[in-house]
Amino acid sequence: MKNFISVHDVPDIGHLVQKALDYKAAPFKDKLLGQNKRIGLLFLNPSMRTRLSTQIAARNLGMEAVVFNMDKEGWKLEFEDGAIMNGTSVEHIKDAAPIFGAYFDILCIRTFPALISREDDYNEILVGQLMKYAGLPVVSLESATLHPLQSLTDIITISEFAEQKRKPKVVLTWAPHIKPIPQCVANSFAQWINAWGRSDFYITHPRGYKLDEQFTSGATIEYDQEKALEGADFVYVKNWSAYYDYGKVLSENTKWMLTNEHLRGTNNAKIMHCLPVRRNVELSDEVLDGLNSIVTQQASNRVWAAQAVLAEILKENSCNN
Repeated sequence: MKNFISVHDVPDIGHLVQKALDYKAAPFKDKLLGQNKRIGLLFLNPSMRTRLSTQIAARNLGMEAVVFNMDKEGWKLEFEDGAIMNGTSVEHIKDAAPIFGAYFDILCIRTFPALISREDDYNEILVGQLMKYAGLPVVSLESATLHPLQSLTDIITISEFAEQKRKPKVVLTWAPHIKPIPQCVANSFAQWINAWGRSDFYITHPRGYKLDEQFTSGATIEYDQEKALEGADFVYVKNWSAYYDYGKVLSENTKWMLTNEHLRGTNNAKIMHCLPVRRNVELSDEVLDGLNSIVTQQASNRVWAAQAVLAEILKENSCNN
């Protein structure tokens, strides 16, 4: 595994999940693997769990982690090839990325979409240019369209709680929000669950919130939330803005917020959310604080997901050197 941008970078999801669970059981068993190695964490937007978990994971492997909040502490970067830089951008990614490549052994980047131009966001120019010019492994800590570390974490968590004798029914349900939210988490979760192939996967949302089919192909799409939740073993709650009517909020239907009433038809379903969550908007207190909520365990597993990914990249590089 040379980079970690999407599920397509992972040869064997099951292997990576097991590796993460092994690290959960023995966090420091490879504490010398990253000795004398440095990881750069570049943030263009706020982060809590992603930042902290990746730092901890790197430290568990013996790496030094350097955090750089580019949006607050760095120059405004230009990403377009051939750009005439007579505006607000101060430095081109062509010039910045090779410096990152000289400073670090692994480079991690986190950014959000602008939700203005679907074409710009879905072309993933920022991540693509960084990979092109940095000359070292790149790990996505969330991009304009995907959040692969979160999705790996989600599968790790489902694997821990699922009954081994049958495929669990996993439902991704849209939830209300007060502002437009990217499709990254929903896209990524759908992509990974479909590639994993070990669940019966449903996506439910109001009409108008259909996601890009490149990520959802293989899932059952159901517009009736109650019907989708019937017999569910896991319910993943997440808001996203419209994909086709790009970035728009088309519905503020509060009836889609999950309550205990919604869960009566499930198979005592475990409730998941990537956090942060707006209580009593996306999810009710009674569900979040209930016995079936596994959001804390889910967030805790972020460390082991990141550690498994970083270890695979470190081992790949050591084999090639």
